[in-house]
Amino acid sequence: MKFLETINHIREVKDLRQRILVTFLFVLIYRFGSFVVLPGIDPLLITGEDTALTGQTREGLMALLDMFSGGAFSHASIFALGIMPYISASIVVQLLTIAVPYFQKMQKDGESGRKKMTQITRYLTVIILIVQGFSYLVNLSFQMRGIVPDSFGFRVNSVILLCAGSMFVMWLGERITDKGVGQGISIIILVGIIARFPDALLAEFVACMGESGGLIKMILEIIALFAVSCAAILLVQGVRKVPVQYAKRMVQGQEVTGARQYIPLKVNAANVMPIIFAQAIMFIPLVFSSWDASNAGSSFSAMWRDNNSLVYNIIFATLIILFTYFYVAIIINPTQMAEDMKRNNGFIPEVKAGAPTAEYIDTIMSRITLPGAFFLAAIAVLPAVARFFGITNQFAQFFGGTSLLIVVGVVLDTLQQVESHLLSRHYDGLLDSGRIRSRSGVDIY
Repeated sequence: MKFLETINHIREVKDLRQRILVTFLFVLIYRFGSFVVLPGIDPLLITGEDTALTGQTREGLMALLDMFSGGAFSHASIFALGIMPYISASIVVQLLTIAVPYFQKMQKDGESGRKKMTQITRYLTVIILIVQGFSYLVNLSFQMRGIVPDSFGFRVNSVILLCAGSMFVMWLGERITDKGVGQGISIIILVGIIARFPDALLAEFVACMGESGGLIKMILEIIALFAVSCAAILLVQGVRKVPVQYAKRMVQGQEVTGARQYIPLKVNAANVMPIIFAQAIMFIPLVFSSWDASNAGSSFSAMWRDNNSLVYNIIFATLIILFTYFYVAIIINPTQMAEDMKRNNGFIPEVKAGAPTAEYIDTIMSRITLPGAFFLAAIAVLPAVARFFGITNQFAQFFGGTSLLIVVGVVLDTLQQVESHLLSRHYDGLLDSGRIRSRSGVDIY
């Protein structure tokens, strides 16, 4: 079989085999740390189906945070804050490189600039960790009153441990990138999401078996999950290739036409960032309403708390579409692309160089971003649709949204790296065609 032959080829490639083992080892360390509870807290009292913290992390934003941390958030683990503060800091620094000239200069300074930006990202991560650490402990003391110490000394010590735990997770991610297979930070998030899948599947199975025709319903749900995953793969891999022809040049006294290449413009260039931004915006009214106790039970507050309501999901989908255009406009600069093309004597056939080329690329991006934005919004609200049909909240989270797109994207990236290692040593790849498309839209041969 093709798959068994590929596994055998992986075993024969020593470097690839070692990288996979190193990745597996670091993942085991991360999963072990997810169950190490903060000192001073009885793990037997804080974990369980009936605890207030567990109930708080079953739905909404808290459920998403708990999923990304692989359950460490609801276990009051030293890894409770996970890798998300680092990702938040990276997003802030990335936006600063667009708006602030100082960061733009660092981005153009090559390796030295990249090191400075990485250092700034880590400092910002520590600041975010301190703020989120204290907030997490305040919430923990409120939810688990009488179980979690409420002293200032406990909070200071716990914040230090939470910061150290998240920085250690970040270090593990960097080591996976250097010594293992795949992008380390993405692998950490992937593991956290997948770790929740068995419990979610079991909970859905138990719920289905308690109903008439439960087995048929479970089979249909699995088929629907497979179909949604295939749709997510199409969204991640969707690309429009723009042909670029390079001008003629003289080689040994003869005029030679440059080879035609392609610029891959992704249908979903923003990836999951619009969903993350939209979720952050949707969480703001909930925070302000929670500060006002008199408004806590109002219809306005209830609307923002109920992520299954029609109004909530319409606003959520609209924000995703708007943020998709906003983020694509930030990360893709048609003018810069046209200038680089002109500098290298390249041009798009039947399009004049310079401003017309920039307008042509901008028009194409606008056209392919529109269906991509609607498709992304549709996938983001699918968990609410799944819950409407009676699927449990834990299992519904895997039907779309950030989690599904991250899983699909990271798996494709990791498979692409394994494919590259095999093909570089003249082995057949993971697919019969001998190639696998990366998230950048480029075919790897």
